[in-house]
Amino acid sequence: MQALKKELHSKDALTKAIVILFTGLTGAIGLNMFLVPAQIFSSGANGIAQILSTSLAPTIHLDTGLLILLLNIPIAILGFYKLGAASTLLSFINVIGISIFTMIMPVVVVTENPLMNAIVGGFLVGLGAGYSLKYGFTTGGMDIVSLVLSKTTGKTVGNLMMALNGAIVLIAGFLFSWESALYTLISIFVMGLAVDNIHTSHQKLTAMIVTNHPDEISSAIAKQMLRGMTLLPSYGGYRRTESRMIMMVITKYELYDLETIVAEIDPDAFMNVLPTQTVIGRFANEDEQKKYKSTGNFPELKPQKYKK
Repeated sequence: MQALKKELHSKDALTKAIVILFTGLTGAIGLNMFLVPAQIFSSGANGIAQILSTSLAPTIHLDTGLLILLLNIPIAILGFYKLGAASTLLSFINVIGISIFTMIMPVVVVTENPLMNAIVGGFLVGLGAGYSLKYGFTTGGMDIVSLVLSKTTGKTVGNLMMALNGAIVLIAGFLFSWESALYTLISIFVMGLAVDNIHTSHQKLTAMIVTNHPDEISSAIAKQMLRGMTLLPSYGGYRRTESRMIMMVITKYELYDLETIVAEIDPDAFMNVLPTQTVIGRFANEDEQKKYKSTGNFPELKPQKYKK
């Protein structure tokens, strides 16, 4: 069992290392081969770094990758104190990867078509950002700032990101051209679509796990994932043995964690995962789970009001 846990943890570390390399590579290609040559700007800190690099170009040459790193240093310090060390450290390592690849890779014109540059560049940057979020860290920059502001102001991360990216579009329009701003808007939109299709924490799944170790698995799930579940009696149609099935609803983002827990405790377990259209009732969101980890209690349930 210990050997299996060690193997799974080493695979998890290897997967995250591959994701960081992949994010750096796709981010650098998206910036240096599509967005930067076309003077189309990315979102967040990457976009701010592009604007600064382009604005200072006539007098001072500062590489976009270097500016991305410099901008993220104070943001990483802020995230370390406000969001915790673990996720912030991985996010900053991710930023270092993007910065190094962007500094190493030359700026190359692949196509003169600004629409193609906006779409492909936005998609490549979003691809890395989506996989980073899927495995529990970010690409730094405005993602961390939005999370911190969300906790202090009560506004949603999505609305804050929209406001910050809207500011980048306006700055691009005033400093360069409104055509550049419009293509920047397209790039940010495509990037958002890519992220949403990979980082699918809003999508719900129903998992049904048939196992001979229901107590151990359910205890591990409750402790590590902070999810409720229902244990149902089951009877094997082939071996004619009695067992119990665990049924629970999770986000698609949590599927990787669930698979890891089940594989560690019972490699022979049978798990069936189905898409879930609607969840009615108590389902803790990410902020509530974090609060439970820190306080041991879920936030108070607000009374529901129904129209007659």
